Amino acid sequence: MLSARKELVAEEYVLRLQEEVVGRPRCRERPRRARFVDKYGACNVAHTNIREQGRFLQDVFTTLVDLKWRHTLLIFTMSFLCSWLLFAMIWWLLAFAHGDLDDGGVAGGGGGLSPPAVPCITSLHSFTSAFLFSVEVQVTIGFGGRMITEECPFAIAVLLAQNIVGLVVNAIMMGCIFMKTSQARRRAETLIFSRSAVVAPRDGRLCLMFRVGDLRTSMIIGASVRAQLVGRARTAEGEVQPLRQLDVSLDGPAGSGGSIFLVSPIIVSHVIDGSSPLYRLTAAGLARARFELVVVLEGVVETTGITTQARTSYLSTEILWGHRFVPVVCEEDGRYSVDYSKFGNTVKVSTPPLGARQLEMEQAEARDRPQVSLEGDEADEEGVEMEGEGKVVNFEISPGLRRRKSSVFQSDCL
Repeated sequence: MLSARKELVAEEYVLRLQEEVVGRPRCRERPRRARFVDKYGACNVAHTNIREQGRFLQDVFTTLVDLKWRHTLLIFTMSFLCSWLLFAMIWWLLAFAHGDLDDGGVAGGGGGLSPPAVPCITSLHSFTSAFLFSVEVQVTIGFGGRMITEECPFAIAVLLAQNIVGLVVNAIMMGCIFMKTSQARRRAETLIFSRSAVVAPRDGRLCLMFRVGDLRTSMIIGASVRAQLVGRARTAEGEVQPLRQLDVSLDGPAGSGGSIFLVSPIIVSHVIDGSSPLYRLTAAGLARARFELVVVLEGVVETTGITTQARTSYLSTEILWGHRFVPVVCEEDGRYSVDYSKFGNTVKVSTPPLGARQLEMEQAEARDRPQVSLEGDEADEEGVEMEGEGKVVNFEISPGLRRRKSSVFQSDCL
């Protein structure tokens, strides 16, 4: 019996130990990094402890446009209902003060041979009829059953006031609805960015690149691209800046405040040189770095003339070292075709792991290396030098092959 008890205790202990091992997480979850701007352009900043809330009421129209749709529609409905109820109460009080609600005041008159009393508003007997008359006046329905008479000049003044108030409410709410439906951010939904950025050599220089595109056929006029590096930094005096913003210069048409012709997807590049904040960045340091690259694409919508802006950001973990984007534009049947299924696809390329500094050192060593010039047939057999895009490109030729392999290949894809 003692042995059986020992076996029972041992079995319970083993089962409890197995439950602890199974319930224990095998890998520790990595804490989520806070983004300054998310992938879809929304700014991840919460404004708290704002004491001067009255400043928002000084610009009511912008406040209404910035509200969510459910709040805007609620205010839209309540503004009309409140105005109808307010003037319905005024019409009812007016009829009550004039005696139009008394029994027989309208239909029978004062009795005897006296003429019947003329009401301020015909066919108004209760608050319900006053509310219906208020709706008819403000939205100019005019069923014809109720109308104002000449008996009460004050009723005419109330009629004019309700018409003016109704026009103001209509103008404000209709303008708010129109601005919300035609906001520039809706146009920005079709401006897309590549999911990841890449770092690779381009024209002999190490570049940080990302791709932008427009899904619509209508153009963005004067499209410009800006980039900023956001991260935690410490000044020389010891001040800690949690969100320090550094401008990142862009190469090509996007640089120096220029505009891009965004008809087809374009690869925007930043040259990592001595003036770049990423000059000391290496492949190993990229995985440990904590920064965010914010990209802003801005331009004027061709169809509406409204300025639109699209934003995105790339964390250091979303930057691929030693990759480049695959071509997406091909020439087909006399026109250019864009394959958006390959918009964010990348391929690996040879890239120095130590960054721009190593690449510059290798290029300096290559320039300092003595060059051996070959003459006659030996030059044709060993190599051919040709110029393309301002750079001298060397093409190796195997011995014994007499045909020229150093021809310029034109690819259909760009």
